[in-house]
Amino acid sequence: MDQPDIAARPRLISPSLFALSIFYGGMVCIAGVLGNKQVALGPLAVEAGIFAFLLLVVTSSAVAELHGPQVAGRLVRVGFVPLLVSLALSFIVYSLPASPEMVPANRDAIQLVLGSTWRIWLGGIVAYGVSQTLNVTIFAALKGREGGKLLWLRAAIASMLSQIVDTLLFVTIAFYGEFPIGPLIVGQMIAKVALSAILIPPLIYVFVGLGRKLDRA
Repeated sequence: MDQPDIAARPRLISPSLFALSIFYGGMVCIAGVLGNKQVALGPLAVEAGIFAFLLLVVTSSAVAELHGPQVAGRLVRVGFVPLLVSLALSFIVYSLPASPEMVPANRDAIQLVLGSTWRIWLGGIVAYGVSQTLNVTIFAALKGREGGKLLWLRAAIASMLSQIVDTLLFVTIAFYGEFPIGPLIVGQMIAKVALSAILIPPLIYVFVGLGRKLDRA
């Protein structure tokens, strides 16, 4: 019996959704690594993971624009898989003994990076789920009112509000009771809102435009 031509079968996933999903999974994993460094943006200090999280926001918003909020919400939920697996692998690697041939400075540095407390891990998981879901929800609600117009404004507003919630959840869960968290929350919020206002509008057009180009091809 002749085998069906695989190339003739209809594609089950669009090229744009395939590409954006892979990119999304990568950003979920790298965000926690980048978050171990704080960078100075003028007078403000912000954890570097914000750059990966902003790309997560742009990606989920682009998927919502191209494929609808239900698909974008599913992408956010599936994102828990690489997030939890990366955390589990980090714990395993942290627990395994280092090779005696490893440079001591490198050994100590990687142990410091991988050895986050359970509160930081929990804060990251909760903040990711809530803020990314909120971003998709707000973006979809604004699209319901404005239709396909004002893409840059819808994406920026959704990003700003979701990043405010992300900061409140993560800082409170990770550091409440350790030190006064008020100044840290305010500083992080200001930095994240400013970055959302500057970076999200051009990036959303790049991601949506690239997605439409992939699907046309």
